[in-house]
Amino acid sequence: MLRVHPVSSSASPFRGNIGLAHVDITPPVGIFARNWGAAKHDTGQSIHRPLRLSALAISSDSGDSLLMIDADLGFWTTLTTFELLQSCVLRELGLRSDQFLFALTHTHASPHLSDPQPGWEGGEILRAWLEDLTAATIQAGRAAMGASEPALLEWHWGKCQLAAPRDLPDPDSETPRIVCGYNPTAVGDDTLLLGRITTQAGFLKALIVNYACHPTTLAWDNTSVSPDFIGAMRETLTRNTTVPAFFLQGASGELAPRWQYVGDPAVADQHGRQLAYAALATLEDMSPPGTRLMYQGVVESGAPLAVWKPLPVQASNVLSSVQGAAVLPLKNWPTTEELDREFRACPDRALAERLRRKRNIRAVLGDGTTWELPVYAWRLGDAIIVGSMAEAYSDFQTEIRQAFPDHHVTCLNVVNGSIGYLCPEDRYDLDVYQAWQSPFDRGSLQIFIAEVRRLVHSLLHPVL
Repeated sequence: MLRVHPVSSSASPFRGNIGLAHVDITPPVGIFARNWGAAKHDTGQSIHRPLRLSALAISSDSGDSLLMIDADLGFWTTLTTFELLQSCVLRELGLRSDQFLFALTHTHASPHLSDPQPGWEGGEILRAWLEDLTAATIQAGRAAMGASEPALLEWHWGKCQLAAPRDLPDPDSETPRIVCGYNPTAVGDDTLLLGRITTQAGFLKALIVNYACHPTTLAWDNTSVSPDFIGAMRETLTRNTTVPAFFLQGASGELAPRWQYVGDPAVADQHGRQLAYAALATLEDMSPPGTRLMYQGVVESGAPLAVWKPLPVQASNVLSSVQGAAVLPLKNWPTTEELDREFRACPDRALAERLRRKRNIRAVLGDGTTWELPVYAWRLGDAIIVGSMAEAYSDFQTEIRQAFPDHHVTCLNVVNGSIGYLCPEDRYDLDVYQAWQSPFDRGSLQIFIAEVRRLVHSLLHPVL
């Protein structure tokens, strides 16, 4: 299995002001919620579990502030839809773009994040719900900022076996083909990173779970609106700790549950409990708040015994953020107009869905040969949070964490928009979905990782 480099005992947790807020964003039954090309239905016909939007406001005594949103949503099929929300939030809350992260849990059973098209069943419900989503984001963000109080944020590594590689050589195909599903011969990144927020008095305030796994338990046979496994994960954590939990989707481009593509919500709940129990085990493995195990010397007994004890560690109030851009090469796709004509002429429901998404992406990218992918990085004490709107393979998180082994690094996919996959170069030599779906050409993942490394280095070694 992949190993996580241990964080140095000198790494500092973050001490500052932290506020939390949550709002219910569950849509009405009947909303347009078709996310699967193979689906026979277009609308959410019931509610499996409520959808939640959570806000985490972080500030320092120097006045710097950051706001993160964790929302039970899938992917922005038109980037302009997110940009309109973002501009409203930044204006209303007085934030810069680098201070705001809107992280999607990436559930594939939520309403469509796109302006409704003519003829969509449940489209008018979707339009009203999207308007409410912007208001809910501002409401939660403002409430979290207003509820900020002194707190401590610490991190700890764990493991969870829920996610597995999903690039499978088709056992039934006579020609080489990679299908999107559990590959029992491959080994994936099982790293879980847990954030623990405690009050000034040492009481648990909230948990943050950063884990890379596609929420694709529920698929084309599912007709319910659902947060997928994240809902049961939160419920299980809160039931056992009495505090709320945030979920941050990791670099899960090729990672998903082994058992997926089902219509039974009970399977999603099972997956959520599995992740929650792994997070609880990680929590139990942490030292008391504000301390870390320190070597105290040897006690001579029947054997020479090395003694370690939890002792206070100096916290840091360093809080900073930066935004960059990875200039990525684009494939030679048809124009937006050509893709639109293909989409409108396509009689196949599943193929038409692929063309519609491809057309929407092309419209955002324009007709150039490269595109500047926004990249975000935050520093909280000695911890780092990095991410982009792309869906990067797990190479992103393993390489960045190896590059900065003395820091807890949270890696995020589908943050501040959605655009496409970032795959390793060898995937482009195969008939694999993530490579042919992506607008980005080979080499893009490594360009992206290099930009992330540059941004993290600038946060850790600022030029004064």
